[in-house]
Amino acid sequence: MLSAKNLSKKYGSVPVVNDVSLDVGKGEIVSIVGPSGAGKSTLLHILGGLDKADAGSVLISNTDMLKLPSRKQAQFRNTHIGFVFQFHHLLPEFSATENVCIPLWIKGVDKRESVKLAQEMLEIVGLGHRLGNKPSELSGGEQQRVAIARALVTRPSVIMADEPTGNLDTENAHNVHELFLKLRDTFSQTFIMITHNDALAKMTDRTLHMQDGRINPNPLPTGRQA
Repeated sequence: MLSAKNLSKKYGSVPVVNDVSLDVGKGEIVSIVGPSGAGKSTLLHILGGLDKADAGSVLISNTDMLKLPSRKQAQFRNTHIGFVFQFHHLLPEFSATENVCIPLWIKGVDKRESVKLAQEMLEIVGLGHRLGNKPSELSGGEQQRVAIARALVTRPSVIMADEPTGNLDTENAHNVHELFLKLRDTFSQTFIMITHNDALAKMTDRTLHMQDGRINPNPLPTGRQA
């Protein structure tokens, strides 16, 4: 479903992503782990079209996203890629439903259909009772679930998650882990995520270890890491 080949990125003379290639199948949850400064977030941002690579290709659903003009790349990203970050980045003046509607509005979906789809997705992530609440009225775990619903509402090909539980307590982090598994099983949703959470990494289908801008070409299966 996603195939990245020979990705490289430098900041000045420093290589941050160094000739990285990876393939991810539909319905697979892949975690990327490694020390701070290893290049994990830069790689994820390149895969998601938020940052430009100096070289390489990223094929999602057989389209090389990096070769698209800026406007078409933004349209492709809005349709095919969802993002979840450590901080939820919800608009404080909007309700949960309105926050989830935003990608649909950008896509041009009419208001009534957007609200219907947003509320359906909030039901799926367990927030059907919080449709009209604003972020200040939600717990940290609930806010992150709204962010996950927002990422999923366009039914993207892949979700890019950068430390999705990094700002949550243990119980809420576990709930998010379980939600990802549910979404994988229900929708065959693909996830690529950066994490320092060993429990989350062990729940994923595959763990890639990154260091000095490179990925270990022979990663051990999750749960059997050295």
